[in-house]
Amino acid sequence: MKKLLALVAAFAALSAHAADKLTVAATAVPHAEILEFVKPQLAKQGVELDVKVFTDYVQPNVQVAEKRLDANFFQHKPYLDEFNKGKGTNLVVVTGVHVEPFGAYSTKIKKLADLPKGATVAIPNDPTNGGRALLLLDKAGVIKLKDNKNILATVKDIAGNPKQLKIKELEAATLPRVLNQVDLALINTNYALEAKLNPSKDALAIEGKQSPYVNILVARPDNKNSPAMKKLAAALHSPEVKQFLEQKYQGAVVPAF
Repeated sequence: MKKLLALVAAFAALSAHAADKLTVAATAVPHAEILEFVKPQLAKQGVELDVKVFTDYVQPNVQVAEKRLDANFFQHKPYLDEFNKGKGTNLVVVTGVHVEPFGAYSTKIKKLADLPKGATVAIPNDPTNGGRALLLLDKAGVIKLKDNKNILATVKDIAGNPKQLKIKELEAATLPRVLNQVDLALINTNYALEAKLNPSKDALAIEGKQSPYVNILVARPDNKNSPAMKKLAAALHSPEVKQFLEQKYQGAVVPAF
């Protein structure tokens, strides 16, 4: 009987350990890199972290909502709010981790004042990042919006366009690839880093460190407070991660904790 009880206890322990596995979707840079950095730390706490790299902004949310993945780490809250509203999902924020200052890039000009009349400017085609791009152009004095506080501004909200810029809306992930085909492209920092662009050096205009677009760890209401998820959230807020962000990304990725 004692042996049987010991076996049952051992099996329960193994089952509990096996249950402490998190599969998390992330875009490659910097999100997946950050998760890979904390993986050894989590392993010591009995949590196996499986990082799945995605190149788009839709499937990571869809698959978490469908319970095919436990969580994702790639987006900011304005995007999540818009996704939940549009798709009828109920994904929730676990914690904020970092800010990736959004930037404007060009291979044809050295400063925004040199933008020619009728220049083609590419921006993300999703509502939140498109609005974010327009707000940055407004702040830089390139265009004037009807309301420069509206994070969901669209090209229809442009009140002033003195250089008659042609705004081209494209999928965020494709923007680095078309950079040499347009005069200016507004690019999310994760995609800029993947394309070997240095936001702090190459961007002609960039958001300040007080950007409201904090990148977040996202899960579902049913697993947001699981022990494994709490351990992941704590690991992402560790001093080691803060140092990793500051040293590796040199201002292109700013800790939000």
